[in-house]
Amino acid sequence: MTYQQEYDAWKNAPEKFWLEQAKKLDWYKTPEQAYVQNEEGQTVWFPDGELNTCYLALDHHVDNGRADQLALVYDSPVTATIERYTFRQLLDETAKVAGMLSQQGVTKGDTVIIYMPMIPQAAMAMLACARIGAIHSVVFGGFAAPELASRIDDALPKLILTASCGIEVDRVIPYMPLLDQALDLATHAPTACLVFQREEESAQLKRGRDYDWSALIEIAPSVGCVALNSADPLYILYTSGTTGKPKGVVRDNGGHATALHYSMESIYNTQAAEVFWSASDVGWVVGHSYIVYAPLMRGCTTVFYEGKPIMTPDAGAFWRVVEEHKVNTLFSAPTAFRAIRREDPSASHIRRYDISSLERIFAAGERLDPATQQWMTDSIGVQVFDNWWQTETGWPICSNLSGVEVLPIKFGSAAKPVPGFEIHVLNDLGECMPPGQQGNIAIKLPLPPSCLNAIWGDRARFQEAYLDQFPGYYFSGDGGYFDEDGYLFVMGRVDDVINVAGHRLSTGDLEEVIAKHESVAECAVIGVADELKGELPVGFAVLSSGQDSSLVAEQLRQQVRAQIGAIACYQRTYVVPRLPKTRSGKILRKTLKAIVNQQAYSQPATIDDPASLAEIEAILKS
Repeated sequence: MTYQQEYDAWKNAPEKFWLEQAKKLDWYKTPEQAYVQNEEGQTVWFPDGELNTCYLALDHHVDNGRADQLALVYDSPVTATIERYTFRQLLDETAKVAGMLSQQGVTKGDTVIIYMPMIPQAAMAMLACARIGAIHSVVFGGFAAPELASRIDDALPKLILTASCGIEVDRVIPYMPLLDQALDLATHAPTACLVFQREEESAQLKRGRDYDWSALIEIAPSVGCVALNSADPLYILYTSGTTGKPKGVVRDNGGHATALHYSMESIYNTQAAEVFWSASDVGWVVGHSYIVYAPLMRGCTTVFYEGKPIMTPDAGAFWRVVEEHKVNTLFSAPTAFRAIRREDPSASHIRRYDISSLERIFAAGERLDPATQQWMTDSIGVQVFDNWWQTETGWPICSNLSGVEVLPIKFGSAAKPVPGFEIHVLNDLGECMPPGQQGNIAIKLPLPPSCLNAIWGDRARFQEAYLDQFPGYYFSGDGGYFDEDGYLFVMGRVDDVINVAGHRLSTGDLEEVIAKHESVAECAVIGVADELKGELPVGFAVLSSGQDSSLVAEQLRQQVRAQIGAIACYQRTYVVPRLPKTRSGKILRKTLKAIVNQQAYSQPATIDDPASLAEIEAILKS
């Protein structure tokens, strides 16, 4: 089957298409209806179906001959630990965690916050909540106390599951002081906090509130799966970088499972028993979808990695994991590969390892710039696929369907829309733009399975944030364009468009030109206020070691002028040791813009390394 045939099969008969995909799952009650619109206008997928996501991820495989196959490999270079769990072992552990939750009074519909590092118990906690119908909300381990407090007050959890500490490279981060502060700030109080004690840092437990995870597991019964309606919530995930009241994306059970299973087959071309490694964190949507749920539902072995692409111990970290665990599919953020490229531009570390098991690489979470994609393709020697999606969708909106037909790869593009997504590029009046012209990327309603249809506890906010700007569409907040061949080029958030003397320029276009320079490892472009022209672009570049910064800066000015033109008015590049980023690897462009424009800003709660901001402020002052 070709890509176009697959897309047309959905477009011509969407209800039939999705019912066929749903029936590939092991439902308790197989749905006969694809979707309905409820009284609030929300799309409810498979309303007459009943299932359990944990059953699909674990019990189904134990019951069907995969009990002794590896389900999860925990690889932690920061603690020099490797643990392996078969499907039977992971099921037994998860059923006990579910029993522990039940003994604490957690039942179907209750919320549970999971504030944990990348350890197997985090996956067990997620799956255990799914098993008994509790709604989990994972908050990135080590997240700042005020942000954790705001999520506690929004989700109103009955329990908080946490660990005594996390580890960032060689630094131990105690979690309990952060949790104590968050609970002091929050108005809502959970009934208990269950704490997994790690050897690297033991936490002091507060009597009457905190309980030792391991002690409770010893006396916990094994608990079975609860049958859930397809529309019952599976989890709440708060979008990163929110300010004020957090925005909790709600994911259902049935639509989520159907879309993820379809994506593993059609997008990622991954078969049961293969090894799938998503080098992310369960605090982010990628970790939910492609570390825990999708690989396990597909019957794959998933790699749970507690480390970094560099520094744990070096830029060969990823390739060591690929060799040791025979990884077939690798999925990570472009920033990870840019970090590897910066530390190892000649790809010498790759040649130290046998990565022959690796068949394909996927990158998502931010724009995969052509320079990085070219380096990856040349250095690693496998196909490198970009794919574009959001926390709100839970799976790719636009991607090469490598399990259907591998389309020619165009660097800078995430390829074509995935079946289920009808994408339009609109101007500010809601009119469709012709190929080659940039505009607002919007998706025609109804959204396919797995996509959000609510913000937790705030229906009006969902309508205002996503649906009001272009009636009949979900507005993605991203800008871009289609080319003549129907490939979508996502250039960044629409608020990253700058207006230079009436000319609208995408910072993504400028970054693409700058990233082509052989000395540039990473870059960002922001707009700076200018009295004459309105805004002017300013670049920040991280260079490979040993480069003359003033020479490179002048070459970049000339390069932008040659490839975009004098209308860009590009003059200044600041060479910096590193760019400020979120823990998920997204560059904090809004914060950079505030610093350069001498505007007040608050340090983002999601920042990975606060020192990066001080470095940039010092460079600007000098």
